[in-house]
Amino acid sequence: MIVLDIIQSLPVFTLIDFIDVFVVALLLFFVFRMIKGSNAISIFIGFFILYIIWKIVSILGMRIMSEILGQFLSLGLMALIIIFQPEIRRFLIMLGSRNFAEKGRLLFFWKTSHTIQNLNVNAIVQACGHMSSTNTGALIIFCQSNKLEQIITSGEVFKSELSSQLIETIFFKNTPLHDGALIIDNGQIQAARCILPVSHATNIPLSMGLRHRSALGVTENTDAIAVVVSEQTGQISIAEGGIIRQGITASYLQSFLERKFNTLDISKANKSKE
Repeated sequence: MIVLDIIQSLPVFTLIDFIDVFVVALLLFFVFRMIKGSNAISIFIGFFILYIIWKIVSILGMRIMSEILGQFLSLGLMALIIIFQPEIRRFLIMLGSRNFAEKGRLLFFWKTSHTIQNLNVNAIVQACGHMSSTNTGALIIFCQSNKLEQIITSGEVFKSELSSQLIETIFFKNTPLHDGALIIDNGQIQAARCILPVSHATNIPLSMGLRHRSALGVTENTDAIAVVVSEQTGQISIAEGGIIRQGITASYLQSFLERKFNTLDISKANKSKE
């Protein structure tokens, strides 16, 4: 009888409870993915342990301890917002990004489109190939939905058509524009010598210099794509979504940029045919 009374007193686990647990687990998973490799992971684990302890002492009826931990956690919420400000910013940018929906990382979808940017991919690949062979360092940023206005204004603003000779001239060591990033949007150069945010992730290899850290930093906070040519090794790298791929070939760079920026919207193509 006692066992039956205990069983009957247990709360009923409904479908809503299952959805609630699933959504919380999914949210914690995305939070962990965002802060993995940074110092914030230790702080997050510490607050999570305190939250579990608070729940345990509340269930056990330890009122004084529960009150102390409850007040600490309520004040700690403001501290968490300050500490995790970069991660919260990244999450909100990722949530509102078109690429976030295109990659199927949401539980709901909205209509997105690919537009032709008429990017001169051949000029970029040719310039990167030449700079790679001469170990000329370069950092090229390609805008997508985020137009990087603040970053553009941090450098020398000018508009120009793309050419391999111009790109190589900008990054030539003796020119005043070689130090910084080149910003490209809608197939045109928008600015050079731009200052980028640097990634503070702790899992970046020591072999990566400031250009690679800047490429990771801008792609962590925006949907931009970065192409880096290493001054030390001549290797070409691509950064996207806070992830960098090193040692790519010229043919891979060409196909990647064509797929990203010169893809025709299928719906518009069908309408034009009609």
